Amino acid sequence: MRLLVVEDDPDLNRQICAALTDAGYAVDKAFDGEEGHYLGENEPYDAVVLDLGLPKMDGISVLESWRRTGKQMPVLILTARDRWSEKVQGFDAGADDYVAKPFHMEEVLARIRALLRRSTGHASSELVCGPVHLDTRTSRVTVDGNPIRLTSHEYRLLSYLMHHTGRVVSRTELVEHLYDQDFDRDSNTIEVFVGRLRKKLGVDVIETIRGLGYRLSQPTHAP
Repeated sequence: MRLLVVEDDPDLNRQICAALTDAGYAVDKAFDGEEGHYLGENEPYDAVVLDLGLPKMDGISVLESWRRTGKQMPVLILTARDRWSEKVQGFDAGADDYVAKPFHMEEVLARIRALLRRSTGHASSELVCGPVHLDTRTSRVTVDGNPIRLTSHEYRLLSYLMHHTGRVVSRTELVEHLYDQDFDRDSNTIEVFVGRLRKKLGVDVIETIRGLGYRLSQPTHAP
């Protein structure tokens, strides 16, 4: 899953990005409203963390512009604790949730997980496909109860497919949602990661749809 953090405070931006990266997400960052607006307009993010008090273009204007052009990614806004009017403005502009500063990073992570679950139609923090279980809270993956060790890219791939179980996901979509902006993207590496993932999981849950991409579905046979 690929996220965007738009926050002008360098230290806070870095802290949020580091926490989200550690949690298994690909993360892009922007330090002003214009840059954030451009990235959100042109890149396919699964969710955005958006500060409202931004230079060059304020967060409300950024959000309103995204919604006017049909951008539907979930947006978590950051507001000053005593500015209740900002929260109202944010929701009216199209925000999905908010966190008041100062905040605990765990709360931001929990709210992002919830936004991602809701946007892909999942009610629980644990995603399940046959014997494969992925706990989004702990980034823990098990098969038949046995823990599976995955690299960060293997985890992102599995997480994206499990958030979109049953839907055919193209290689291009996977590339766009698994890597941050600075990563040297190559759709051929997706095949490598899928191969590794299949081997580690040991169950037939990732289906190749020739010419279209991949689909996660219930295993066709027991491991």
